[in-house]
Amino acid sequence: MLRKNFDKIFLVCGLLVQVLVYWLAPTHPLSLISGLLGITSVILCSQGNIWTFAFGFGQILTYSGLCYMERFYAGLAMNAFYFLSQIYGIYAWRRRQISDSAVISPRSLAPKPLALLCIVIAVVAVAVGWLLRNYTDDSQPYLDALTTVVSIAAQIMLVMAIRQQWWLWLLVDVIYVVMWFIAGNWSMVAQYGFWCINCVYGLLRWQELETRNGQ
Repeated sequence: MLRKNFDKIFLVCGLLVQVLVYWLAPTHPLSLISGLLGITSVILCSQGNIWTFAFGFGQILTYSGLCYMERFYAGLAMNAFYFLSQIYGIYAWRRRQISDSAVISPRSLAPKPLALLCIVIAVVAVAVGWLLRNYTDDSQPYLDALTTVVSIAAQIMLVMAIRQQWWLWLLVDVIYVVMWFIAGNWSMVAQYGFWCINCVYGLLRWQELETRNGQ
C-alpha cells in the first residue's frame, strides 16, 4: 500500500511541477503537452509498467515538433527511432510481464559488455557531432549528437528491460536540461530536471524488481 501511494504521489508531483513551470514561464503550448505526456511515460517506465508505451507515443510526436522548431535535427531523427522501438517494446515487455500484472521483470548487463558499449557510444557521438557541425546548421551539434547516441543505446536497453539503462538516461537528461536552458524553454527544463530524479527512482525500483524475481 505504501509503495502504491508513493507511486501516485510521485506522478502527481511531476505533473504539478510541469504545469507550474509552464504557468510561470509560458512557452509553446506543445511544450506543456509534451511535458505532461513525458512525465507520465517515464514514471510508468520507472515502475516497470508496460503502460509507459501508451503515453510514450504521444510524447514522441509532440516532442518531435519541438525539436523541429529548435532545429535539433539529430533529436528529431532520434524520435523516428523511438517510435519504431516503442512498437517492438510493447512486444518485448509483454514477454517479461510478471504473471497477469502490468509490471515487468528487468535484468542486468554484465560489466564487460557495458564497458564496451560506453566506448562505442563515445566514439560514435564525436563522429556524429562532427558531421552535424560541418554539414548542418544544428544549433548545438555535439550536445545534440551525444544525447542522440546515448539515447539510442538507452532505448535499446529499455526495450530489452536492462536495468543499467537508467544511468544512460540520467546522463542524457542532465545534458537536455542544459540544452533547453540555453534554448530558453523552461517547460522542457522542468521536464528533464524531473526526469533526472526519476532516473534515480527507476534505478532503485528496477533493482528491487530484479532482486525480487531472481533475474
